[in-house]
Amino acid sequence: MKKLGVNEVREEYLAFFEEREHLRLPSFSLVPDGDKSLLLINAGMAPLKPYFMGSAAPPAKRVATCQKCIRTGDIEEVGKTARHGTFFEMLGNFSFANYFKRETIHWAWEFVTGRLEIPKDKLYITVYLEDDEAEEIWHKEVGVPMDRIYRMGKDENFWELSVGPCGPCSEIYFDRGPEFGQDDFMASVLAGEDRYLEFWNLVFIQFNRVEEDKYEDLPAKGIDTGMGLERMAMIMQGVNSIFDVDTIKAVRDEVCAIAGVKYTSSYKPEDRRDASIRLITDHIRSVVFMMSDGITPGNGEREYVLKRLLRRAARHGRLLGISEPFLARLAQIVIDNSKSAYPVLAEKQDYILKLINLEEERFYETLEDGMAHLQALMQKLESGGTLDGVHAFKLHDTYGFPLELTREILEEQGLKLDEDGFRAEMEAQRARARAAREDAGYTGTGDFGFEGAEYPPTEFVGYKESGCEATVLHVAKQGDEILILLDKTPVYAEAGGQKADFATLKTAGGQAEISGCVKTPNGQFVHIARITNGAISAGDSAKISIDTTRREDITRHHTATHLLHYALGKVLGAGVTQAGASKSPDSLRFDFNHFAPLAKDEIRAIEDEVNRNIWRNLPVYIEEMPMARAKEMGAVALFGEKYGDMVRVVDIGGEWPELCGGTHVAATGEIGAFKIVSEGGIAAGVRRIEAVVGNYALAHYRGVEDRLAEAAGLLKVPVANLLSRIEQLTISNKELNKQLEQLKQKDAQAATGDILNKGEEIGGITLYSATLDGLDMDALRKLSDNLIGQMSCGVLLLAATADGKANILARATKDALAKGVHCGNIVKAAATAAGGGGGGRPDMAQAGLKEAAKLSEALTAAKQSLL
Repeated sequence: MKKLGVNEVREEYLAFFEEREHLRLPSFSLVPDGDKSLLLINAGMAPLKPYFMGSAAPPAKRVATCQKCIRTGDIEEVGKTARHGTFFEMLGNFSFANYFKRETIHWAWEFVTGRLEIPKDKLYITVYLEDDEAEEIWHKEVGVPMDRIYRMGKDENFWELSVGPCGPCSEIYFDRGPEFGQDDFMASVLAGEDRYLEFWNLVFIQFNRVEEDKYEDLPAKGIDTGMGLERMAMIMQGVNSIFDVDTIKAVRDEVCAIAGVKYTSSYKPEDRRDASIRLITDHIRSVVFMMSDGITPGNGEREYVLKRLLRRAARHGRLLGISEPFLARLAQIVIDNSKSAYPVLAEKQDYILKLINLEEERFYETLEDGMAHLQALMQKLESGGTLDGVHAFKLHDTYGFPLELTREILEEQGLKLDEDGFRAEMEAQRARARAAREDAGYTGTGDFGFEGAEYPPTEFVGYKESGCEATVLHVAKQGDEILILLDKTPVYAEAGGQKADFATLKTAGGQAEISGCVKTPNGQFVHIARITNGAISAGDSAKISIDTTRREDITRHHTATHLLHYALGKVLGAGVTQAGASKSPDSLRFDFNHFAPLAKDEIRAIEDEVNRNIWRNLPVYIEEMPMARAKEMGAVALFGEKYGDMVRVVDIGGEWPELCGGTHVAATGEIGAFKIVSEGGIAAGVRRIEAVVGNYALAHYRGVEDRLAEAAGLLKVPVANLLSRIEQLTISNKELNKQLEQLKQKDAQAATGDILNKGEEIGGITLYSATLDGLDMDALRKLSDNLIGQMSCGVLLLAATADGKANILARATKDALAKGVHCGNIVKAAATAAGGGGGGRPDMAQAGLKEAAKLSEALTAAKQSLL
């Protein structure tokens, strides 16, 4: 049996099936493309669902992939067992109405026993209970003895969803030896022992499930196989868990080196150190691959998964005694070991490492704040009390506290946690996030009222024509709107961030206004419209004319995004990459990877660079060409787009080629002018620029002029003198505020005698207290400096209200400190009574009160703390 590393197993598999006329496809993104049923790609066949469902045509009848996948359903078990992990790679060979059981089974056996040289006496086979055909192929054709073939029921050997394509499956198992379990195959598997390890599932898609217990034969049968790469490498390397295979062990060893600990391969619940090592090792792999696919930490469903994984890894680093940021070091190892198969890791290396560092440091800051918040909550609980779910969720959501961390800390203090309440809050947040996502059918293609392959792709003539004659192929009603399918159209379907055209459609019997257009996976343009006159029916001849003014405005903004992308790279560095974009008639939005707010001079330099290229009136060259040629000329591929073998290249002035399917001006001078109207952060490591061009830039400048004129009118000066007038008013305002503060201090000093004449004895300590109006915390401190110098022994307690806020301050003399007075405790008692927090040194402390109306209760609590 060969001893192969992870990268070698992957290459052996893909090369084997390439030799058998399979198209080797690169891994799809972890972000599902149009599939709203999935948060993240979690299986090798998941990105291929449209091909199996018939809603899109596959690129070839035979396909082989190694698909990166993430599953987080058992995230709480990661680290505790040898089996659980969030990130894995799934090898698979697929047939779309080409070969079926015979070829699949023969090739599987040939690969395992021939290419990998696994001994035949180490292999066992399972088939579906009713699948005589598969059993016969395995036994009579391949030669597997019957005592190594087992029939299993529907739960184990039949793959299906609620409805749709499905079928029986056959699985291949590897015997790891008697030290891992009993000899009896079926007894060992059903007992959940680790002796017989299933490593390849062959699914024969031959039925269509139309409803429960009702199946129909599929006219075009398919094959979907899945082999876990890490599990296969585990077998080939003769190790006991996925955490021991070469590329994963490299990460594990680095965790140990950073923490200065030794890994012992223990899975005992009390051996938390090894569990933390495994958790970090797994989670950093998910983090790196998610970031490489453009996911950033945040509070959206997908973004929250990334944030949770990264923060769990960082927290477990703290549990191992790691006090400094360390995850980027681990990420570097993941990148180095996987970049040969996933070149995007090398391309985005700097971005990934910086983003990990940024998020890890941010978590450590919130961790400290969260601990302080939790400590305050625990002090309010009685012995054996329960922290309610709302507060636990706030710790989780605001401070990044994992539930288990809150639970552990509470248990250490003999306290409990309302986990049901926490889960209810969590589910409410998830429901809000889900509701924010578009609901769009099982494969995300929408319900257009026709099957994907029923009509040919729509001919798009909109690059050159603003109108055309067409035939109505299909009409479907959807609420107050209708969906219209034409054989050809000038209407641009929303894609790549460019908004769809508006248009008018006329037939002999009716008229409709088109206000949207989407493109199906099969290339049909579905027009979203409202009937304004008569009726529109399938078979009608139609004339379609787009709103050219809207198209021209969108086009100007679209070409400007290309110029902006170029300018960002020139001003900020070549590492800046696009993270999203939107091109509308009245504005553009451009998201990009960067880690700091743009300085004023950077924004100005970007604007200048874009406008310079606009005024150069550069020609815009557009050409379709093979992808290989586009790569050779350095064409930039844009975020979130999928490309085929032939691509459309938009090259501005022969200097900036990008792959793009959108509409563009013929020369940059048509854009007119470019103006950035806002710049800000939208997620960790992601900035957003919003800008306007053409008439909208002119409107922006005029709006600024109007506001300046209005401000000048209010101050009764010409616009040219506006700045100097504001400076004069600012100086005057500062002087008036200074005089006001002096008056307040004078009034406060006048009250000094009254305060020192009204001391009261509490617990053997003389307390001098007063409540004043109009003083902020700075004024209170100055007053206390004057008073404390006149006190021989005692405690000073001052409170004040100003601008709807209340502050409290305590000072103590040396004699009072000697008697055990602690001003921090006094202020804390007061602040707690008024819904706030605070503290300080024994001799001086201060706090702001959240509920100013409870100032009286706060002072009473402060006095009681002296008893």
